[in-house]
Amino acid sequence: MIATQDRAVVVSALKHAAPYIRLFKGKVFVLKAGGEVFADPALTHSLLEQVGLLHQVGIRVLLVHGGGPQSTELAKALGLDSQFIDGRRVTDGPSLEVATMVLNGQINTRILAACRDLDIPAVGISGVDAGLVRAHRRPPVRSASGDPVDYGYVGDIDSVDASVLAIQLDNGLMPIVSPLSCDSSGTLLNINADTVASAIAAELNAEKLILATGAPGILEDRNDPMSVISYLDRASLSKLRKEGKLADGMLPKATAIDAAIANGVRRVHVISYKAPDSLLLEIFTNEGTGTLIVDDIAALSPAEQTGKD
Repeated sequence: MIATQDRAVVVSALKHAAPYIRLFKGKVFVLKAGGEVFADPALTHSLLEQVGLLHQVGIRVLLVHGGGPQSTELAKALGLDSQFIDGRRVTDGPSLEVATMVLNGQINTRILAACRDLDIPAVGISGVDAGLVRAHRRPPVRSASGDPVDYGYVGDIDSVDASVLAIQLDNGLMPIVSPLSCDSSGTLLNINADTVASAIAAELNAEKLILATGAPGILEDRNDPMSVISYLDRASLSKLRKEGKLADGMLPKATAIDAAIANGVRRVHVISYKAPDSLLLEIFTNEGTGTLIVDDIAALSPAEQTGKD
């Protein structure tokens, strides 16, 4: 039998979660997780176990995955160099072959296998499938330092046709999306997974976009992991970027966050996949674990601003 104290804890947790479950049941959450999560079986299981619980209480979850560390590792094994500029990967021909193998092959399939173990009805898909993500090759641009940069076979999104995803969600399935896409002539293009997740969230009118990262959230001081900012708005996010407080992989995330909110996503969360149960705590408590970003802080409830339930 369950001890009286344990029973009280279980009942209290269920009562606490019930209002959130009622609020979010039937809503779409887009979760993006980087490839580093799926390089560790324990982290993969922990994250997907939380995703499975969201699915079981009626929240419609879609997962977009990256594959950066695995692509870098495979490229190194093949004797290829990996180049990054302003937090974004430069993708030449051989690097594109690596990305295709890693994203659509290794990682997507392993996530699906882990979902099978957890009885999550998941289905794999990429931006190439059914014209989900239509893109063009990015023309040369100027980097933050002002130098011209050709990112190679990297795509900029023209449009997203989320109908194929809506069909899967409506049928109780959980799409696992690889960010690889192609242009109108069928040339494969590598697209930043944060960018793809942001565009899909906007197209699906998602209730939330959640970015699971190695950092505990957005930091006031990027060298101090304890300086997590609990909540901020788009203007404050832009200010952090202009002040140079965002760097490397957080730069494309900031762009994706801004685009998502500008296109109708009401709540964007940045959490750490390393923190135990961070996804559930972020969803089912006002205190959360990471950073909540909104268009206007004034729209937050008093409880969200104080972090108290």
